[in-house]
Amino acid sequence: MSRSARCAWGFASLALLVFALLVLNLVVGSSSVPPAEALRIVASGPDATGSIASQVIWGIRLPRLCAAALLGGMLSVAGFMLQTFFANPIAGPYVLGISSGAKLVVALTLVWSLSNGVALGSIALIAAAFVGAMASMGFVLAVASRVRNPSALIVCGVMIGYVCSAATDLVVAFADDANIVNLHSWSQGSFSGMDWHGVATAAVVATAAMVAAILLCKPMGAYQLGETYAASVGVNVRRFRILLVLLSSLLAACVTALAGPISFVGIAVPQLVKGLFGTAKPLVIVPGAFLGGAAFCLLCDLIARMAFSPTELGISTVTAIFGAPVVLWMLIARQRRRAVPRG
Repeated sequence: MSRSARCAWGFASLALLVFALLVLNLVVGSSSVPPAEALRIVASGPDATGSIASQVIWGIRLPRLCAAALLGGMLSVAGFMLQTFFANPIAGPYVLGISSGAKLVVALTLVWSLSNGVALGSIALIAAAFVGAMASMGFVLAVASRVRNPSALIVCGVMIGYVCSAATDLVVAFADDANIVNLHSWSQGSFSGMDWHGVATAAVVATAAMVAAILLCKPMGAYQLGETYAASVGVNVRRFRILLVLLSSLLAACVTALAGPISFVGIAVPQLVKGLFGTAKPLVIVPGAFLGGAAFCLLCDLIARMAFSPTELGISTVTAIFGAPVVLWMLIARQRRRAVPRG
């Protein structure tokens, strides 16, 4: 199969998988809705009479599945960008502590706002998460400038994540207000409770970020071959690195602000997509990673909702179950490739 045919097949497969999971998430739940009825309700818009099925679909399921698809895609693209930046397949927003830093600042912001009776919108929360993400990223970059060992960099990121998660747990544990205590479910990662305002915010950020990511694909491809090569073909390496850090941090911050920290998506999905397409070319992987992340989070959210219904699992619990084996397989395969003697 030629490369172009493989890419076409890969995109078609991912698109069909996303569509199938969207429909499945729409019809499956505590109260099932027949697929034909669900699609009719979606096509006809919100029911002015307020039927139960319309309320369930338009008020609960549609915002949730749209958020899962958008945020999952954003997280996967952020992971691919970080893997390109650090030239490390294990780099990702969660592993490097970026999501945990964003989570800590959002939790502190929510505690302050709820304690003082200040209502904050999703834009304010994304801004707070971005500050936390950039603080964590700044620390990781400071370590990276002094320690060239990729393993040490990952360990540093994991330590940042543990410290920020512990601090967030303390904030939640000692909160007095009942609304603040409810932050516990958010701190575990969840698409539950998403509304159309949050979906609209995620859609705006995702659209702008994907346009920026596509525009960066050419310099990303050059950067994958090394900083020296990128500079030799006219890439402003310093500016490119700054843009890559800002964009990946913004994507991770938006996901964390709206749904909490979600593990392993940013690491596992880009690797699976590379295997599917048989290439690491950014112009292929960026849109492919978005579709793959959307499918991955839609599947994991469906399992989180239905596996032990009516009890709902945290989304990170499910993503870790599927994502961790992918990372382990990737590490083993990488070690085997290194162990093969070169003649």
